[in-house]
Amino acid sequence: MLPNVRRTTISGIAALSLAMTAAAPAHAWGKKEQDLVKGLAAAAIIGAVILNNRNSQPATTQRYTQPQYQPPAQTYRAPASYQQPTYQPSYQQPSYQSGIYSSPAAQAFNRLSAHERRAVQTRLSNWGYYHGGIDGSFGPQTHRAIMAYAGDTQGTNQLSTTAGAYDFYAQLIG
Repeated sequence: MLPNVRRTTISGIAALSLAMTAAAPAHAWGKKEQDLVKGLAAAAIIGAVILNNRNSQPATTQRYTQPQYQPPAQTYRAPASYQQPTYQPSYQQPSYQSGIYSSPAAQAFNRLSAHERRAVQTRLSNWGYYHGGIDGSFGPQTHRAIMAYAGDTQGTNQLSTTAGAYDFYAQLIG
């Protein structure tokens, strides 16, 4: 306890001596210099108080304890009962291909090269039938454009077979 009081007293005297010595010629100093001295004095006093509080608190020490091995608890598990597997015929739902993606026009379009697919879309776009991006993929907009162009020119019957769709695309590309 005595060293703490001693430190606090010394720091307080140092702060007061700074304030007293700075007060004598303070009239010749400007406002900023006076504020600097006040700040230094306040910092010294606050530092002494903080140091005093740190030293007065008991130090907490943590002890390291060596981990100890704990054997696992023994539990009884009953063996899983064996069941004879039963074999039943499996039924799979038949898949029907429908929609624009499985149409002969789509199959023929997807078998064209990427350059040819983009050429078909570009031609249809130039003629005002296709309004999507020129990406070379067969989607709803490409399907609508192909059907509209075929309906206006040769008829959609040609697109009902893959061979007819190939002929249609060959004439379209030119």
